[in-house]
Amino acid sequence: MLDGDFGWLKEASKRRRYLVGVSGGADSVALLHLLQREGFQRLVVCHLNHGLRRRAASADARFVERLAERLGCEFRGGREDVGQCAEMWGCSVETAGRRARHAFFAECGRKTRCRRLLLAHHADDQAETVLWNLLRGSRGASGMKVEQSLAMAGLSMQISRPLLTVSRARLRSWLESQNLSWREDATNAEPMAVRNRLRNEALPLLEEIAGRDVLSSLQKAAESDAELREIETWAVEQAEVLDPQGRIHIRKLMSLPPALRWSCVFDFLRNHGVQDLGRGVVSRVLEMLVADGSAFLNLPGGGRMRRRQGRMFIE
Repeated sequence: MLDGDFGWLKEASKRRRYLVGVSGGADSVALLHLLQREGFQRLVVCHLNHGLRRRAASADARFVERLAERLGCEFRGGREDVGQCAEMWGCSVETAGRRARHAFFAECGRKTRCRRLLLAHHADDQAETVLWNLLRGSRGASGMKVEQSLAMAGLSMQISRPLLTVSRARLRSWLESQNLSWREDATNAEPMAVRNRLRNEALPLLEEIAGRDVLSSLQKAAESDAELREIETWAVEQAEVLDPQGRIHIRKLMSLPPALRWSCVFDFLRNHGVQDLGRGVVSRVLEMLVADGSAFLNLPGGGRMRRRQGRMFIE
């Protein structure tokens, strides 16, 4: 078994149905095999062809479908032209891909009546997320959570990331030791995507400069940040900022210190599936607090924040 914190795998109910996002890459293939070996029997393998790599992408889809069949798992496949979506939505290919995946997972969730989604994010992904959030100035040293509720295309999903403390290298080493195959995504080595540059250039350079395990340091930073967020969440809950309909009560929000107001709005937007959250988006929402009468703000991804009768909500 891999070293790492696998408390989720040990504690989760094996009888429940779970959606599992599987791209065919080493990370998601390792997750699927680990789940199967731990006795999870009601797994729905979900694979989205992004339409970016043509023949290679089709081969990925066939690989994942055959793997699901071999392991006795239900398979759900989909296809989206993410490049075309990026042009239509006026966003990056990365953002379009994330939105397309969310919509696909939500569709799978509705068709299978399953709201639990397992993703194969690992320690390297966590480090990239922390660095990117620091560079954007959006959320300090925040990272991904092992457990998270998130709205995907209007559907509330419970997301779990069992591999978040395990490095990419360790996952690949384990697959090799078990003689398990996976698909390589050539786009992971291409320099144009921000994530790829963080992965292939920034993190190795930081390790060289620091002379220590940067993945572990960034993981600890994310954990410390998460502890602070728990305190913030508790304070917001005590103030009863959200009304019974899940809308922001403006007067109660204004009673909080500025830092807590910012945190509350950020979490509200993120939990409603708003993507590309930088300081600018949150700041513009906060400006609505002092607007006269009703006000609205178009959000990244197509939603709209509305201020009306002392409440703020997304429509």
